[in-house]
Amino acid sequence: MTAVGTLSAALAACGGGTGAARGSGGEAARPAHTAADDPNRVPDVGDRWQRRIPADSRQVVAVYGDGRDSADATVVLYTKSGTAWERTRSWPAHNGKKGWTTDHREGDKRSPVGVFTLSDAGGVLPNPGARLPYTRSAAFAAPHWWAASHWHDFDYVIAIDYNRVKGTPPNDPTRPDGEEKGGGIWLHMDHGSGTSACVSLSKPAMEYLLRTLDPDRHPVVVMGDRADLLA
Repeated sequence: MTAVGTLSAALAACGGGTGAARGSGGEAARPAHTAADDPNRVPDVGDRWQRRIPADSRQVVAVYGDGRDSADATVVLYTKSGTAWERTRSWPAHNGKKGWTTDHREGDKRSPVGVFTLSDAGGVLPNPGARLPYTRSAAFAAPHWWAASHWHDFDYVIAIDYNRVKGTPPNDPTRPDGEEKGGGIWLHMDHGSGTSACVSLSKPAMEYLLRTLDPDRHPVVVMGDRADLLA
């Protein structure tokens, strides 16, 4: 695809934000669990979304947004052992600078709530040992008319399979459900504040996820504000 197409896809969902700054390194506190904890369920996720986790999935990246209108979140990686979900690692993160929505639209600055597969990765930097198919390309680079703090946002990215074609590079601009539904929504490097719809994490967190998420374990992301995830 052309560099222009790549840039358009990035601008559509992962542009810079000005939300409140938050730490981007280290391990965050574990999210509070409900009284009805069950090791056979992903914690703090209600039946509506629990049912959408594929039966063969053995890795879940849970993004717990602090609030519907908040840009702050916690990401927790769960791994299934037998029938039980085990918490593996967690990190502070950011989501859309205006928060979350169950009806994402292009340019609304909110991250979509839902359960999405994770199938492709890439970035500006060399492959750090990703198990997912990895596309390295300078076309991922953020434009230098963005704030300097955002220039490394796309050094590593993992495509969230929202309104995209699985099995293509993350910056493929194809939008099966139409441009108005947005797209180009990724896990990517954090710049200390909210995004345009993506979820951003520290470089060590992205490297860990790239080296850990395994296509044979059918990884998915379960993402949203805490209230919507429990609905």
